Amino acid sequence: MIVVYEQNLVEELASRPSMGEAIQAGVDLIDLWPLTDAVRLRNDAKYAETLQVRITRVLARVMTGQDVTIPDAEYVYEGAEDIPGRPQELVDALLAANDAYEGMVGGAAQGQSDKLVQAAEVLGAGWNQEDVEAARDLVDCLAKEVTPGGEPLESSAEQAEVGRRLATSVIALDRLASAVHADGNQVVRVLPILLYLNELNERMGIPRVFLTDEQVRGALAVISSKTIHDLADTLAPEVAVEWNKHLDEVVWDPEEAKRRAKEDDERKSREALQAKFAHVPEDPNKPPVEL
Repeated sequence: MIVVYEQNLVEELASRPSMGEAIQAGVDLIDLWPLTDAVRLRNDAKYAETLQVRITRVLARVMTGQDVTIPDAEYVYEGAEDIPGRPQELVDALLAANDAYEGMVGGAAQGQSDKLVQAAEVLGAGWNQEDVEAARDLVDCLAKEVTPGGEPLESSAEQAEVGRRLATSVIALDRLASAVHADGNQVVRVLPILLYLNELNERMGIPRVFLTDEQVRGALAVISSKTIHDLADTLAPEVAVEWNKHLDEVVWDPEEAKRRAKEDDERKSREALQAKFAHVPEDPNKPPVEL
């Protein structure tokens, strides 16, 4: 059996200083769960929708080489099959990206490696039979090694455990991208793996991640020419940004935001009024006026 989950390597990566901020961001985010507040539940659902839009946009940008916009991705996510004034190739890529995204749900469970292979076909990843077999073997082994009992791992907000699980995700990306020969000239080959990694994260009880197309290219460049330790150093800050973003969006309170906006407007009005009359000499005999 292929060994993907190398305990010593997991511990090495998890203990790297570069991983610290991402691990803490993961701890802070996971510690919010289980969500019970209705506002936070809605916020998290909205984050999940937006994440799909953002990820499918990245997939389509790589697939087409075109400047796919967030509005493009939103229209297709909401059900559009054509967008006036936009190339149909772009829309078709977004449709395929959404099909692959939704088809990958549960794809990190044991016996579900077909979902990764199907995503590769839908996304036009260009995998040959050797690539398919290598990816399937790795995914099957990961499922057995990471969740030997066949059940998802319980969520944990302990730093050491979050670090190990994030390190495992980094190792999975490195091994899978190498197995299917993804590199800077063959970025499309890694696209189904990006979807799989988020399912693996779900399976391990850590949050999903997001990479821009440029960050994906950067990660592939590291995989091709440097070490897995360098890959962890490259990905960790990007993971930290996304997990902090997720946390900020979950805890966002619209009523508090309105209150702060009102206070900010009032402060600016006072400052503008004070500036307007700053040149007027004060009358020492005039009683003070509150603005």
